[in-house]
Amino acid sequence: MSRNSLPTCPPRLPSEAKSIDSYPSQKRRTKQSFRRRLQYFYWRLLRLHGKPEVIARGLACGVFAGLFPLFGIQTIIGVLLAIPLRGNKIMAVAGTWVSNPLTYVPIYAFNFHVGRLLLNNNTLTDVSLQSWQQVKVLGSEIIGTLFVGCFTVGLVCAVCSYFLGLSLIRRFRASYHSRRRRRNSYKKNFSE
Repeated sequence: MSRNSLPTCPPRLPSEAKSIDSYPSQKRRTKQSFRRRLQYFYWRLLRLHGKPEVIARGLACGVFAGLFPLFGIQTIIGVLLAIPLRGNKIMAVAGTWVSNPLTYVPIYAFNFHVGRLLLNNNTLTDVSLQSWQQVKVLGSEIIGTLFVGCFTVGLVCAVCSYFLGLSLIRRFRASYHSRRRRRNSYKKNFSE
């Protein structure tokens, strides 16, 4: 049978109704695609291989780096900290997400107040931020106070995130392995 003798379908004509309704379905597909990507990254993080201590160290390095106001290089700092501390680099990257555009202001305001309390520096409370000259004169003092607060809060949060991450990773893995054992025993019993 030759190709020319095969029946052909007429070309489809675009439908006006389809073009009107395509926007909501496209929006729905985009939302589903975004949700699916988030689920993929969520499961990828949960299924990281390695010892729980290594993964938790990586998380702690990322959280520590994420609490500094070094926009754009927090991720690099987190990974560079994870290398000598033998932490997981992927979790170090994920740990820096503790600071994002929604949390910048509260985190850095809190860090600044902690730094001010630690340095016992009350002169910064009298500064009018509307006067640019005062801000320029006290700029290094403000930055120093902020970095002292960031270091302190970052250290405390890193230690807390290490122990919390270690606990959660161990609990998740124990739950995962028990479900897997039950599923395998069910399959074994069912196949017999």
